[in-house]
Formats: sequence, structure tokens, C-alpha cells
Amino acid sequence: MYKKIYTFTISLFLFSQFFYAQGITLSYTGSSNYILTERTDLRRYDNNKYIGLMSREVKSFIVPREGDGKRVYEGDFYVEQDTVHVGMALDEGIHDAITSIFSIDDDGIMEMYEDNGYPSFRSFPSFPQDKEIKKGDTWTSAAERAVDPTGEGIITRMPIYVQYTYNGQSSFNGKPVHYVKALWATRYGTNTKYIDLDGDPNLKTASGKHEASIYLDIETGAAVLIRDVVDEEFIYKDGKKIAYKGTISLFTEYPSSVDTQELMPIINRLVKEADIDYKEVDAGLMLVIRDLQFVANKAELLPGEEKRLDQIASLLKKVPDNQILVEGHTARVGDESDELGLSLDRAHTIVKELTARGVSKNQFITKGSGGTKPVADNDTPEGRARNRRVEITILK
Repeated sequence: MYKKIYTFTISLFLFSQFFYAQGITLSYTGSSNYILTERTDLRRYDNNKYIGLMSREVKSFIVPREGDGKRVYEGDFYVEQDTVHVGMALDEGIHDAITSIFSIDDDGIMEMYEDNGYPSFRSFPSFPQDKEIKKGDTWTSAAERAVDPTGEGIITRMPIYVQYTYNGQSSFNGKPVHYVKALWATRYGTNTKYIDLDGDPNLKTASGKHEASIYLDIETGAAVLIRDVVDEEFIYKDGKKIAYKGTISLFTEYPSSVDTQELMPIINRLVKEADIDYKEVDAGLMLVIRDLQFVANKAELLPGEEKRLDQIASLLKKVPDNQILVEGHTARVGDESDELGLSLDRAHTIVKELTARGVSKNQFITKGSGGTKPVADNDTPEGRARNRRVEITILK
């Protein structure tokens, strides 16, 4: 009896050693639609004085798109929660989306095509190309962070050089994952060769250290969880010092599925009775509300839209677990910045009407595209009427 148990233990040990001796190859193989959340819990110190716990949560809904043979993604990023002092949380109300477009190669290297400061970690993590690695193996790779230490919306991009160590397989939420440790130092500004000419001109130097734990999906190479322990300081030209200590956590999740069959009776009624078009897009199920009656050049709805909004709300209440993107559009006939602002304000109006009808405001993301995405010719009254629309997408 004891001999058999001993033999089994030796066999299991030898199999484990054989598995790790053989090595594995890490690579990113892509993803369908996903939700990326970045949560920061950092203690802030201004000139060595403790200011408070800075808690911020940035969420994004990211969708693959076509891109000349590259793996390209478009993401709508928004701040879901922002706490600026101990015990004082800011209610962000409606979540306005910030769009970024980027590609990710097999080795995890990211290239930004439309860069609005998100995601804040780029080319992180990245993997050695065409190389098998075993437990304990290390590699180094360049990456980038986009930071805004003052919180004033001035983004500075800092190169970082990361040392990775493969620590074998682990488990996260009951699923097998690859476990990787990452170390790097913050080095930026005076006495370094790293300056972002488009960044904050008042940022003089940055220094510090990071230690991150990374859990990678075994099948796709996507980072399902990153937990970064931060200790860094930013010094400005006027002598002000801002230091942060704490953690930054990144989560990858996948949106809830939508039972299209259950929704189709309501959708068909909307199409028939409410002058609404329906189509399936990469991001989910889209309703196109045409010819909404607003006061000219304002975000105020005219009387008569109540029934359509009632019907739309009844549909959206069927999907309480899904995020909903509301995107406003205008005809392109005037100043582009005015049109962008008006289209966003009109998206806000629709969200307020739908939340008043019982749809949770936490589900909504809003976006204003102005006249940048026409579906018809702006040279005719009919075309301009078609371009004035609001699109509501149930993200899935």
C-alpha cells in the first residue's frame, strides 16, 4: 500500500518536472468583444503631505475591427468612479466615452492609431517571440504608460523597460492561467533621454518602482488580471512634488450574452410602429432612431416622442446586465466642434429620458460623433434628415 502511494508521488513529480522542462510559448492570439477595467487605489502625497486615497475606475468596451491584416481594436473608455479625497466620491452621472484605436501583435506589442490617453498601459505585457520558456525564465521588453499625475487631463507618455519572469501555471476564478511577475522602474525627464514632447510641459522628472503580478489566459494570452504595486514620484518645474503609493489593477471580462430570440418580438414592433431600424453589428444589437424631433440646434426634445421612448425603454429593461452605448449624430452643415457637442448633448437627453423610464443609468455609455459618420448625402434635405439620428447599441 505505502509502496504504491510512494511510486505515484514520484511519477507525479517527474511528470511535473518534464512539463516545465519542455517549456511553453506565450503569445497573444486575439479576443472577441471584451471589457477592460482599470482600477487605481493610490495614496496621494503633495510635497510630502498626505492628501487622500485616490480611487478611480476606468472601464472600456473594446471591439475588434478590420485593419489591413493587423489585429485592430476600437475601445470606448469612460470613468465610472472617481474619488478625489478621503470619503468624497464624485458622481460622474452619465458616462461619456473616449475613443481609442489600437492594434496588438502576437507578441503583445501595441500600436496606437487614435490615442486619447487610453489604455494607460501599452505593449504590457509582451512576450518573447518564437521562443520556448520554462518556469524561472526571464525576458525584457519595452512598453509605455500614459499618466496624468495632476488629474487635469494632460496626458504624458512614458517609456518603460520591463523585466518579466515566468512563474508557471496557476489558477484564477477556477481557470488555469500562466503566472508572470514583472518589475520596472519609472524614469522620465531631466537627466534621462525620455521626454514626451506632446506631454505635460511642466513635468520635470518622474521616478519610482513597480512590481506587477500578471495572470494570462492560457488559450488567448490575454491578461485576465494585472495587479501593479506602485511607488513613484513626479516633480514639476515649479518645485511641486506629487507622489503615489498603492495599487493599479486591470481586469479583462467578457460581456453578457443577449437572447436575441427573446427580444425579437419587441424589436419587430419597434421597427413597424416607431420608425426605428435594427441591425446586428460587431459591438452588439443596434437600434437606429431616425428623425428624432429636437428643437433646432438644441438638445431639447419636442413633444411627441414619448411613445417611442416608452417602447425603447421596455426593450432595454430586458437586458439589465448589458452595457448600452447611446451615440448621437448630426448632419454636417456647420462647425464641427459645435456638431460634436450637440450630438453628445442629444445622446445625454435620450439617456435621461430612458433612465426616467426605469432603465439603470449605470448601464449607459454616451458618445457624440457629430457629422463624422454620415449614412447619407448631406447635400439633400432627405440625406441630412437621415444623418440626424441616435444609435442605441446593446453591447454583447
